Amino acid sequence: MPAPRPTRSRTRAVLVPALVAAALLAGCTATPGDDAPAAATSAAPTATDAVTWPVTFDNCGFAVTVESPPQRVVTIKSSTFEMMLALGLGDRVVGASFLDGPVPPAYADAADDVEVLSDGAPGQEAVLASEPDLVYAGWESNFADETAGRRDTLEGFGVLSYVSPSACKDADHRPDPLTFDGVFAEITEAGELFGVPDEAADLVAEQRDALAAVTPDPNGRTALWYSSGSDTPYVGAGIGAPQMIMDAVGLTNVAGDVHDTWTSFGWEQVVAADPDVIVLVDATWNTAASKIAQLEANPATATLTAVREHRYLTVPFAATEAGVRNVAAAQDLADQLAALGLDG
Repeated sequence: MPAPRPTRSRTRAVLVPALVAAALLAGCTATPGDDAPAAATSAAPTATDAVTWPVTFDNCGFAVTVESPPQRVVTIKSSTFEMMLALGLGDRVVGASFLDGPVPPAYADAADDVEVLSDGAPGQEAVLASEPDLVYAGWESNFADETAGRRDTLEGFGVLSYVSPSACKDADHRPDPLTFDGVFAEITEAGELFGVPDEAADLVAEQRDALAAVTPDPNGRTALWYSSGSDTPYVGAGIGAPQMIMDAVGLTNVAGDVHDTWTSFGWEQVVAADPDVIVLVDATWNTAASKIAQLEANPATATLTAVREHRYLTVPFAATEAGVRNVAAAQDLADQLAALGLDG
């Protein structure tokens, strides 16, 4: 996955609001504890009543037992922060960090009340100073000695940890491939984790409807998903969020045969593929405009059909990982592709 240089979360941006969450990978399921009490019964049960506590999650091969819904959460990466906001849980976030850009306007007010701990992955001291019940990370690598701390170390301090399942590193736990059904399944699991299953179910229903409204291009056009890199481009490969989104839009990924989420892809390969369109990841530290300038200045890439005819689509960095923006990103890219007015 890409290695971002994040920006402050206080900045606003006009982005297409999205409400999807990251992928639930195979094997990351929630199961009640053996000694869990029977679910409470009442005439009007609350959302929390729908989950039997404690709950144990197999999360990237790490067992996470949650006695009750976490109330104080530190998030690392935009995908986790925006998941909390999408579920209406911004008031439980005691610190956000490693944000990949401004949140969508729909979440701006809720995000304004949250303290930003660091532009990058926070150190363990900053995490523990926030007194969290749980650290919710967008990448498994966010849990390391030099950052928030190892998961077992945090557990020793009484702090739970949870990773977006799409970001599990080993092949036994990461989704292969990532699908929108997996994205919707993680919404469900997050609803269980935080004791808001009804809100999660509503979000899933909304997102399924929005995805069904995306009309894929029927012409089999090819695309390069260009994230970063100048000497060697770093691109979306065949089993991650870029592939999932391109499938929904009806685009054929020129790096789709690479069995990975992201990959280095030589310029010679790009020139040989000559994609019909190029999807440019737009980030503050590596803008779409800077990529266009590079593509048009390089004698080899300047000959590409997409470059000569300015067939560019753009997507914000935060939408390129499994998270709350994926469905909206698919709709936005479909609209941009249609607006190019290409012949069938």
